[in-house]
Amino acid sequence: MEGALTARDRVGIQDFVLLDETTDAAFLSNLKKRFSRDLIYTYIGTLLVSVNPYKELDIYNKKQMETYMGINFFELPPHIYALADNAYQTMLTEFDNHFILISGESGAGKTEASKKILQYYAVSCPSTTLLNTVRDKMLMSNPVLEAFGNAKTLKNDNSSRFGKYMDIQFDSQGDAVGGHILNYLLEKSRVVHQNHGERNFHIFYQLVEGGEDDLLHQLGLERDAQHYNYLTQGECAIVSSINDRNDWKTVKNALLSSPHGFFHSVQHLFGIVSSVLHLGNIRFESNSKGQAVLANNDELRWLLGVDARSLQEGLTYRKIEARHDQVLSPFTVDHAIYARDALAKAIYGQTFTWLVNRINESMENKDPSRKTVIGLLDIYGFEVFYVNSFEQFCINYCNEKLQQLFIQLTLASEQEEYEAEGIEVIPNHIHTGVSEVVLIVVLMMILQDEECLRPGDATDLTFLERLEDKMGNHPHFVTHKLADKMTRKTLERGDFRLLHYAGEVTYCVVGFLDKNNDLLYRNIKDVSLQMNIFIFFQVATQFKSSLLKLTEILMAKEAWYIRCLKSNESKQPGQFDEALIRHQVKYLGLMEHLRVRRAGFAYRRKFDVFLKRYKPLCPATWPHWRGEPADGVEVLVQHLGYLPNEYKMGRTKIFIRHPRTLYATEDAFEKCKHELGERTSAVYYQCPVFATTKIETCWRGVQARKEREKRAWAVKVIKKFIKGYMNRGQAKSSDNSEYLAFVRQNYLNRLKNHLPKTVLDKTSWLPPPAVLTETSEILRKLHYRLMVRKYVRGITAQRKIQLKLVTSNIFKGKKESYPQSVAQPFMDTRININMRVLQMIRNEHIKYSVPVIKYDRNGFKPRPRQLVLTQTAAYVIEEAKIKQRVLYTSLKGISVSNLTDGIIVFHITCEDPKQKGDLVMQCDHLFEFLTKLCVIANKQNAVKVVQGSIKIEIQAGKESAVDFSTGHEPMVYKAKNGHLMVVRRVSTLENMDELVS
Repeated sequence: MEGALTARDRVGIQDFVLLDETTDAAFLSNLKKRFSRDLIYTYIGTLLVSVNPYKELDIYNKKQMETYMGINFFELPPHIYALADNAYQTMLTEFDNHFILISGESGAGKTEASKKILQYYAVSCPSTTLLNTVRDKMLMSNPVLEAFGNAKTLKNDNSSRFGKYMDIQFDSQGDAVGGHILNYLLEKSRVVHQNHGERNFHIFYQLVEGGEDDLLHQLGLERDAQHYNYLTQGECAIVSSINDRNDWKTVKNALLSSPHGFFHSVQHLFGIVSSVLHLGNIRFESNSKGQAVLANNDELRWLLGVDARSLQEGLTYRKIEARHDQVLSPFTVDHAIYARDALAKAIYGQTFTWLVNRINESMENKDPSRKTVIGLLDIYGFEVFYVNSFEQFCINYCNEKLQQLFIQLTLASEQEEYEAEGIEVIPNHIHTGVSEVVLIVVLMMILQDEECLRPGDATDLTFLERLEDKMGNHPHFVTHKLADKMTRKTLERGDFRLLHYAGEVTYCVVGFLDKNNDLLYRNIKDVSLQMNIFIFFQVATQFKSSLLKLTEILMAKEAWYIRCLKSNESKQPGQFDEALIRHQVKYLGLMEHLRVRRAGFAYRRKFDVFLKRYKPLCPATWPHWRGEPADGVEVLVQHLGYLPNEYKMGRTKIFIRHPRTLYATEDAFEKCKHELGERTSAVYYQCPVFATTKIETCWRGVQARKEREKRAWAVKVIKKFIKGYMNRGQAKSSDNSEYLAFVRQNYLNRLKNHLPKTVLDKTSWLPPPAVLTETSEILRKLHYRLMVRKYVRGITAQRKIQLKLVTSNIFKGKKESYPQSVAQPFMDTRININMRVLQMIRNEHIKYSVPVIKYDRNGFKPRPRQLVLTQTAAYVIEEAKIKQRVLYTSLKGISVSNLTDGIIVFHITCEDPKQKGDLVMQCDHLFEFLTKLCVIANKQNAVKVVQGSIKIEIQAGKESAVDFSTGHEPMVYKAKNGHLMVVRRVSTLENMDELVS
């Protein structure tokens, strides 16, 4: 920021926080001024704004990298290297995890920004053989991922059509030792359909145009992209700005020489790519009965590892299970085309996943010791086209979530700093709760999934009608039917409009259900298994889950941000399109971020830094201030005439509210520097020999005194350490107090780096030295309590809504006690699990535990037990013993009454008389427990709310029942008829009703 102050008059303001006016016009004017001088980087605090210049700039060479290594963030002009270096240095100093979020429109330079950061770390990190290997793998993965995951769009010839999050792992010395890539929402619909002016993924054109003759002959391909249905729908298979033949050489070289281990799989990989092209050329005709038949069989023989007859059957018939028989139902031509395209998308999607997994396997760090990471998130920015479809719907939802996270983390960071400094917290006028649009989109996705799965004739328009029924009165949602007369003119009948944080976006509902459905018919699944392709469905739900996982990853790290802007649509150097830039500034939320940073104080610096810079401005602080820095700063600002409302003194920093106050101080400093320089020069030129000798003498004296003091201090410290070690077992005294303090500090530092990560981890707490036994136990309890609290607070509103929606679907209007449960938050666990049991079942991934009362099958005696849910089974635990294991696959049903009791019955498959029968339990947290079970075991349809008695199977062939009645006190006991009797307490209101009747 000091550099920004010095250079502000020549090249605009280097940090937008120091703008005197926080208006759109001032923001754009400053950006344009800097862009005209090829200064493409500007800060908003620690956020970096980058404008794509569409030309090569000599600012990324090794000399530039060395200039920014280890330098304070604000000492030099804004640069991507400054942000990368400060993230790295902060990680090393504080030994915590960081991530860099890179966002912007297609073509704004996001992918290039991530490459620049990787190249910087490759040069700036300590050079080792392992580092070079990790660096090479990361850099060589780029052309492969771009070939398979990027495509030409209307806005960008090399647009990433997937989100990429990359972790770079560092050890305690700062060496890069591993990496990992997560990919999000590959745009698989592009494989089978492209809009006019767009292309399929690069690899298809590269293979057809650049592949060697022998390879194309082996794959049954022709050197002509126009020959393939999946490559011509955008009507631009050949583009002058893209050289597919040269790109093919780059990709093939990366695959064959890659350290990722692709060499032996390359031929098979190209075979799968060619199979997709052949699949797209399969055509269908309608016979006399209206049934689909193949118009050409030649393409079938080129599909890898697939029986041609099975594929032909799978593409023209649907396999239906009818009791113990299988019936083939013929497709129409439309159904056959859908099945073909669904298979093509599944093949390509899983191929891409395989590539990412292979890269991850090769970069995996095998060392189990703790590592810190810096994550790079390169994800699509907010998209608004003339026609916006399902892809833009998902992308904009992602940006809505990330924007919410972005503002939340930024405001939290500001408030934490103010609270730490004892300054009044920022007025919370900026909304940081759950976005209204996020809640709307979550509900829309749920309705979309339901519409895809429901029986009957579901179409895009029936989906739109459901949206209108559910959200007709919401101010952020409107359709042609719901709009007023003026708005209706701007909406087609198949459109809906959402008011996002960045403005209104109109979506065309046509194609929403088909694009959401990745569902393959049963016999097509059988065919896909021959190609080792595994099938997913419900893209919206899949994307929503991925985004939730991504949000959890980001929330656990410190955030850094890069916002990329396109300077113009025609990609011409030197052009600054103000309307386009204004549009992006709005959609990226830059003004909102600036207002968060400026909600309190524009400038804050530590007392010693501020005093060191500006002490020449006050006679009392120049040349040396002998007291506390805070007192010196107070004296200085009083001398400069600061008004009380212009600044605040924190605990370690001074906070200045307005840039103009700081500019006045900086102007005075510049004037003072010139006067000091003139005085020094005058003295020097009057007697140069004397001045030089005097300066040398003073400098040597200072250095000698420093060295003497340093050695005396070292001798003193070593003596105290030895004496303290010799007396470490005695009571605290002057001889051992500092040594014991060192022991405590050392233990706490080690403990900080080895804290348990989950509440269930009871073994990894470091054993303390004797002097810290009691303290260690207190800290252990506090840490576990904090983890529980963090988990509860960290459950996102979206996840809470999802769980509560599941509960509502199962119990609303069916069980009397449901309304009272709505306000109760769900917990992750209700009771600690015994260590011995934990060791036995921890490999099954423990998900939930809760106390229950289990009733014996013979006699119905109550037994206090603990129920633990893992990924695969439910365990009944008695202290350190596993009493019963119920696999979810053997759980054929769950019954509860419609009353206010907590009785739950597990109906378990019981074919052998020796097997245990149904499980009868009572749980105080019935709704939470059953919701967790339904989500973990996918048993939403297995829960039945029963009116009257619940039949139970004691063992094979022997039945009983649970009966329900009312009384003045709740009771559970064995009745005379041998059944379990559950008595529900009658409320006063019910008693009055009975008396009246």
